Amino acid sequence: MKIEVWSDYVCPFCYIGKRRLEEALRSTRLADQAEVEFKAFQLDPNTPEDSDQSMVEGLAKKYGVSQQEAERMVENVAEQAKTVGLLYNSKEMKVSNTFNAHRLAKLAKQEGKAAEVTERLMQAHFIDAEAIGKKDVLIGIAEEAGISNSRVLQTLDTDEFRDDVNRDIAEAGQLGIQGVPFFVINRKYAISGAQPAAVFEEAVRKAAQEEGMQPSFQVLGDDEEEGVCKDDNCSI
Repeated sequence: MKIEVWSDYVCPFCYIGKRRLEEALRSTRLADQAEVEFKAFQLDPNTPEDSDQSMVEGLAKKYGVSQQEAERMVENVAEQAKTVGLLYNSKEMKVSNTFNAHRLAKLAKQEGKAAEVTERLMQAHFIDAEAIGKKDVLIGIAEEAGISNSRVLQTLDTDEFRDDVNRDIAEAGQLGIQGVPFFVINRKYAISGAQPAAVFEEAVRKAAQEEGMQPSFQVLGDDEEEGVCKDDNCSI
């Protein structure tokens, strides 16, 4: 089962939607049979890369509302994030240009580290309140995932993966995707927004049934094998 997710690392509902998809894959016991690929989308490509502006200040300026109104907007989403176990650092979150973060994610995919880097980028923005548009922050995230500094600099100091990111964004436009998160399952089913986990469960079950996939066993008891015989070798 192939699940493509158009997402942006500063989209609060994208992190919530990610958690709900993960919950659905766990509850249906189909996680080990699903290939999840995150694709690039930019909510605001005009954000400066070196911005230190808080998210609250950015929203107030963008929508022409007061600081207090912007704070309420952020807090309302933070309350929804709590329902999936995410504690957003609402007051400290930074406005960030995510283009280089998306390029880093493409490098991470090439290095076999896509899942770790995708999660860490979202955590960095929403939980740790790091400015993920800045090169040093991205280098630190990549290093945690086991990607060498030299390899990251090779990407960030050149145009590497720029076309890949732009291709994702263009494809979103071709598919009529106007907002994120947007989930596409087997290029047949689409889910727009951070829908309840039950919506994801229904979609993945339907796709799995069509592919003849069976849920993996739910193993009960201790992880250690006891009372098991393998040929003439029995564990007591």
